[in-house]
Order: sequence, then C-alpha cells, then structure tokens
Amino acid sequence: MKVILLKDVKGTGKKGDVVKVNDGFGRNRLIPGGFAVEATKANIAQVERKQAAKEAQIAEERAEAKKMAELLSEKPVVLETKVGEGGRLFGSITSMDIAEAIKAQTGHDIDKKKIVLDKPIKSVGTFTVMVKLYTEIAAEIEVQIKEA
Repeated sequence: MKVILLKDVKGTGKKGDVVKVNDGFGRNRLIPGGFAVEATKANIAQVERKQAAKEAQIAEERAEAKKMAELLSEKPVVLETKVGEGGRLFGSITSMDIAEAIKAQTGHDIDKKKIVLDKPIKSVGTFTVMVKLYTEIAAEIEVQIKEA
C-alpha cells in the first residue's frame, strides 16, 4: 500500500513523502492515527501543488533577502554616542543598538538576533558587522561609531 505521510514517522519517512508500507501498518496505524493518507491520484496532486507553492515562497524569500543584503551593504550605518577619554564609549554598542540604527536610517526592520557581533563595540571607529538575513545569505555592513 502506498501512503502520503502527513507527519514525520520514525523509520518510515518524512512529512510529504510517498512511501510504500505494509497494508496492516497503513490501515491500522498510519491512516487512523492521522500520520498518513492513502496515495490516490488526487492526494498526490494536492501534495505536489503544496510542494510547488512552498518552493515558490522560498524562492521569493531568498530574492527578498538578496535585495536586502545589497541595500544594507550600500552605505554605512552611523551611530552617535557619548564618548569618554581616549575614544572609549560609556557602555558598549550591541546588536540591538545596530538594529535600531538600521531601522532609523533605512526604514527596514532587522531582528537583533540576525546581527552577528563577535564582541560588543566599545570604542569609536568603523567596524564591519555580519547580518544573517536568510539561510546562506548574509550581508557585511559597515558600522561607524561617532562621538555625539
């Protein structure tokens, strides 16, 4: 018997897979338990439509992320803060501060968790910061810290 899995089933397959199983396992466990539906032509066509829609959405999100990466890389993000002697900051610049500056200067909202800082910025100057926008898509932005 062929079934389309609606959920991941250990030892059988992943969600969306069309797999061949024993008749008893399919009829007595998978289908009544809501783990699978029988692989009819209509059900297979429906799964293929969902898969195509999901792939189209992923392609659209990747295109948006690439566009955002180009936009962020174009010009530096400038932050002004209080500075003490020797160019040392009072406190430090964190990913949240950078995210707020990006929103204020470009109008685009970037999640602070996507901004990768090896360590907090504690001095005046220009720094390169990585922003992970999507799987395998990242932008290097220039962050300039100036005295207020």
